[in-house]
Amino acid sequence: MKKHIFIFFIFALFFSACGTNPDEPVSDSPDSNPSGTADYLPKPEDGLLTRGEAYINSSDLLTMESYPLQFMLNLKGNTPTPCHQLRVLVNPPDAENKILVEVYSVSDPNAICVQVLSPFEVNIPLGSFAPGYYILLINGEQAAEFEA
Repeated sequence: MKKHIFIFFIFALFFSACGTNPDEPVSDSPDSNPSGTADYLPKPEDGLLTRGEAYINSSDLLTMESYPLQFMLNLKGNTPTPCHQLRVLVNPPDAENKILVEVYSVSDPNAICVQVLSPFEVNIPLGSFAPGYYILLINGEQAAEFEA
């Protein structure tokens, strides 16, 4: 009987360690961000971090049913490790109506991290544009063409 109680105690201890921390805020939505800013936006402290790759598996340009038309970019891919943080910078259209989106990652060069790809999926609001024909470039490669 003592052996069963001991095994039960070990399982209870193990599973209680896997639970949530009561001091951490719990979010119902994976996209919620208490600071109100998107996690993927470049930050001033990024200058202290090392810039790295972000591997894009797919990109989709979504057109919202609104007036004026609103556009959103859906990106799916991977960062090199879980320690890499995704960054997305959307530049305004240039004189030729080309919109360059820079997708990359940043990481602490001194961090020790498991070497495994870390998946991401983000929706980046692009907003609305003046009427015209536009070309969307992601890291220099054409991803979409659209009319606003």
